[in-house]
Amino acid sequence: MSSLSNYLRTNRKRAALSQEEAAFLLGINGPNKAAKVCRDENFVREPTLQTALAYEAIYGRPVRELFAGQYQRIERDVAVRAKVLAHRKDLKPNNKKHQTLSQLILRHVKPAV
Repeated sequence: MSSLSNYLRTNRKRAALSQEEAAFLLGINGPNKAAKVCRDENFVREPTLQTALAYEAIYGRPVRELFAGQYQRIERDVAVRAKVLAHRKDLKPNNKKHQTLSQLILRHVKPAV
């Protein structure tokens, strides 16, 4: 995936919507509604969960795809924490927990090219 933080603008353009129209669909009111969408698209502000899910509903794309850059960073951070948790000495043996942690770690490992 690209290093873009999000694909909001790309998806809005594909849907042939203006920023003001996207803002209306998001339920944003007021004179600066287009500016709020602009800030989301340029990642000047981080959208709330409700707004992110509304973008998913509008563009028909999963949140993890709309905010791919942020998702990749979060996924990497979770994998690092999963490695730490998996190696903790005080962790009680549990096959399901081990499987969950292993899957989180493996999702971040990229295959060698």
